[in-house]
Amino acid sequence: MAVKKITKAALTEWVGELVSKERVFGVQSKGDKFDFGPLTSAQDLRLDYDVTLQPPKKYFLPPVETLLTFEVSAGYESQYSDKPFVLIGVHPYDMIAINQIDELFKQGYYDTHYMTRRSNATIITCDVVNASENVFASQMKTATVKDGFDILLTDIGDSYIAEAATEKGEALLSKAETADASKDDLDKREKIQKDNEKNLSKHQLKCEVAELPGLLENAYNHPVWEEKAATCFACGSCNQVCPTCYCFNVQDDVKWDMKTGQRCRAWDGCMLDGFAMVAGGHDFRKKRADRFRHRLYRKAKYVPEKIGGQIACVGCGRCVSACLPDIANPVNVYNRLFDDIKTK
Repeated sequence: MAVKKITKAALTEWVGELVSKERVFGVQSKGDKFDFGPLTSAQDLRLDYDVTLQPPKKYFLPPVETLLTFEVSAGYESQYSDKPFVLIGVHPYDMIAINQIDELFKQGYYDTHYMTRRSNATIITCDVVNASENVFASQMKTATVKDGFDILLTDIGDSYIAEAATEKGEALLSKAETADASKDDLDKREKIQKDNEKNLSKHQLKCEVAELPGLLENAYNHPVWEEKAATCFACGSCNQVCPTCYCFNVQDDVKWDMKTGQRCRAWDGCMLDGFAMVAGGHDFRKKRADRFRHRLYRKAKYVPEKIGGQIACVGCGRCVSACLPDIANPVNVYNRLFDDIKTK
């Protein structure tokens, strides 16, 4: 596929054209914070951001969505969001998180609602320019990404290198004013990516990523779960900002006429009280320590067993920033387990 060079002025002009013709979402500033939102002006796009408040998964798995509507006399009708859109500014670790959820939602019961949104998206990723205060993507091997995106942008100073990885990306990039990337341009990109693979490491993991599932094999009754949970608010903030969390609750809402209604799903989280409650009021993870342990096991043991060993933590650091009692950092927990179990 095509690898081109595009000046920053040409990029702004290209994005402006996209905004005028397509449904576009991109990273914008909110004071000193950043988040994805509807993009109405190319000048508002920020590709130099450190980390967004929410991950871009919300465009594929919305916080709340209607799955179907129903009527007693007419049956039901599935509801799909099938409008094409362009998503600009996805960091590599968030792209890898999307790739993981893609794989999970294809398994077993194929999630047509999620996959419809995914197939209608054109994703433009960008290599990290500024590291956030809690990023540890280098430790999780997610500082760069090789697939899943349609276009990858890398800021090399005066210009961007734009790599179109799919036919959809190539068609979109062809609308921009570009030039062929020289060897010097590609060398600059390679250096930036190699630097990111080393330097996005605000928290250092003491073991190799591949060792984490085995480490947890012997950690189920470790005291760290009770110790961390002692100050946990069970607020679920770590779940809500995580790019790889995909749990949801499904509920039927019947209108006052008792004849019509809708089935909705909304984000849920394993740290929330009542998450594991089943019929009869039985809760098999009632203790906060059990829920805290489950969150870390899900990241580094349960999900990897489903998707070929990939750890379901991409090192974005959002959970670290969102946790008020400062207990959510996975690296701290895994390092403690490594010290107590692996080094003995």
